[in-house]
Amino acid sequence: MKINRKVKIALGSIFGVFLILFVVLVVHIATAKPLEVDNASLQISRIDFKEPIDSLKAKEIHRNLKKIPGVKTDRLNPETGVLVYFHDLKVANSKEIYDQLIAMGNYKAERFVLPERLKNKKACPVMNEDSFSYKFSRGIQRIFN
Repeated sequence: MKINRKVKIALGSIFGVFLILFVVLVVHIATAKPLEVDNASLQISRIDFKEPIDSLKAKEIHRNLKKIPGVKTDRLNPETGVLVYFHDLKVANSKEIYDQLIAMGNYKAERFVLPERLKNKKACPVMNEDSFSYKFSRGIQRIFN
């Protein structure tokens, strides 16, 4: 008898914890408001380097990129050779920034251009709109917003 009662208490406790966590998740999704930032002219762009990048070269690329008007911030992953940077479209577009950076350092790199199939996506290009988590969070947002 005591074993059955202990099992029932354990299962009830586990179910209760999952129920509470589920309610917290739903409330969080329902009450989370999108961050509104006035950055209508801010764009993120990417350059893929086709040469090895060591720490000295990474610093050089960072300094050269900061000299270009319109560039706000940048992040370079030396292992993959991927440079991601934010820039102001009112000042310069990604092609102009790429051309200026290549002229400053004569780097072996190419500008990343988003494929046509991803250009008109309403969500983040890397987000899977067919996934359960995406559909679940969108459903909760539609209920409460």
